[in-house]
Amino acid sequence: MLYWLSAFSDTVSVLNVFRYLTVRTGGAMMTALVFAFLFGPMIINQLRIKQGKGQPIRADGPASHLLTKKGTPTMGGLMVLSGALVSILLWANLTNPYVWIVLGVTLGFGLIGFYDDYLKVTKQTHSGFAGRSRLALETLIALAACLAFMSLGRPPFSTSLAFPLFKELIIDLGWFFVVFGAFIIVGAGNAVNLTDGLDGLAIGPVMIAAGSFGFIAYVSGNALYADYLQIHFVSGTGELSVFCGAVIGAGLGFLWFNAPPASIFMGDTGSLALGGMIGSVAVATKHEIALAIIGGLFVLEAVSVIVQVVSFKLTGKRVFKMAPIHHHFEQLGWTEPQIVIRFWIIAIVLAIAGLSTLKLR
Repeated sequence: MLYWLSAFSDTVSVLNVFRYLTVRTGGAMMTALVFAFLFGPMIINQLRIKQGKGQPIRADGPASHLLTKKGTPTMGGLMVLSGALVSILLWANLTNPYVWIVLGVTLGFGLIGFYDDYLKVTKQTHSGFAGRSRLALETLIALAACLAFMSLGRPPFSTSLAFPLFKELIIDLGWFFVVFGAFIIVGAGNAVNLTDGLDGLAIGPVMIAAGSFGFIAYVSGNALYADYLQIHFVSGTGELSVFCGAVIGAGLGFLWFNAPPASIFMGDTGSLALGGMIGSVAVATKHEIALAIIGGLFVLEAVSVIVQVVSFKLTGKRVFKMAPIHHHFEQLGWTEPQIVIRFWIIAIVLAIAGLSTLKLR
């Protein structure tokens, strides 16, 4: 919205600052942060009143959670999403189609997560939205987004997979790109969802990934920077850096209340939405493989669940004491802050490794 003020820069020269992505990204970050600080307590109080007993705690989870986390309200993703939405509408260039596509994925996944949280809270059970139905809806949203991305790009690059570390290595997937891109988006959403199991555990790596892809979007959408780094230029994706900035700001505000001991949980409302957002930005900027590196912590969490399930079904034995893997370390005696901080360190290291691929070509 504020971007439109730049049209009057010929009359009032200072308004030209609203053309700059860096200014609007910083503004989006601060706006979302202030929104979370101002309205966060009210949102938490309303959720606590509406939910009563709060999020049901799994009986088969760590025993300590039944004592320390019982009664804590969930759906804290509403705080993140509302703050980010207000900020994006205020600071982003709303004529940019990439903004609306990623926003559609984020809010669509958020609604699915909200319904899942709603069922869990109202029925006081950890079984929410049926898994197959939920995945089907997520896949439909992701497929629609990938079709839109494909229509915006220049063929054949719009349907191609680019490889990090190689200047010209791309593979044209054709129409299979839509399926591949949808898999990335749905996988990212559910991987972040699996990571959200301890106070502050998911939101930290989400902000790290959002910051990384905000930078990637900025350089990928700028022809000069893309040429200098010898990465592929994707016109229009630079505006997604404003989107990522808004998520970082809202995430910081949410972390203030989600830090141990948490006053509120993110819930599927936030984790699915933020994971889907990161996945869709990766697909839009043609950095799907880089997502596997930058979001490696999320991949590790998802793989630990897959390995645990497959191992138990085939052999009757568990590889980990409990899955996802952060619960395994809880069972080993690590404290919650130890796990959270160490996992954040891993996320930072992986983000640096992923970003280094932009120059190592």
